[in-house]
This record gives sequence, structure tokens and C-alpha cells, in this order.
Amino acid sequence: MKKNLYLILTIILVFLLMSILHSFLELWFINGYFAVNGQYPETMVYLQLSSYLPPAIPLFLLAVAVFGGYFLGQTWWRIVYIEKRHWRFRSKKKRRK
Repeated sequence: MKKNLYLILTIILVFLLMSILHSFLELWFINGYFAVNGQYPETMVYLQLSSYLPPAIPLFLLAVAVFGGYFLGQTWWRIVYIEKRHWRFRSKKKRRK
């Protein structure tokens, strides 16, 4: 149960980080398009969401967020709970000596 919650929260964290990356990509694209053409691009509508980027980019970022968050959560779980390589565990070992 604890591991599943840990994985879900890691996926949510990576999804939020990818949302920030997506917004920066949109800003970069809009500013570049405006600098070249002197007008703003038309909005593309897909899945009831509007975006200036092609639909493949947000879908790719979503896939990276889900799979990357899952594997990052697995790695962090292994490091913290199995190998016990966490700062809290190191400080307890020093106090025991």
C-alpha cells in the first residue's frame, strides 16, 4: 500500500513538472512564431483542449511523465527503503557510534 502511494505521488510530481515544461515550450513557440511572422499563431483544438503546439508534443510529455514518474518512483523506493541510502538513515548510524 505504501509503495503504491509512493509511486502515484511520484507520477503526479513528474506530471506537474512536465506541465511546467509544456508551458515554457508554448511560450517559446509563441514568441518565436510572433518574431518571425509578426502575428500570433492560430490555436489548435484537440481533446477539448486548446494549444499552440502540435498534439504530439503534449501527448509525448504526458507519456514521459507517466512512465518516467513510475520508473523514478521505483528507483527512489529502492534507494530509500531497500538500500536505506537516505540522509535520515545516515544520521542515525552516526549517532549510534
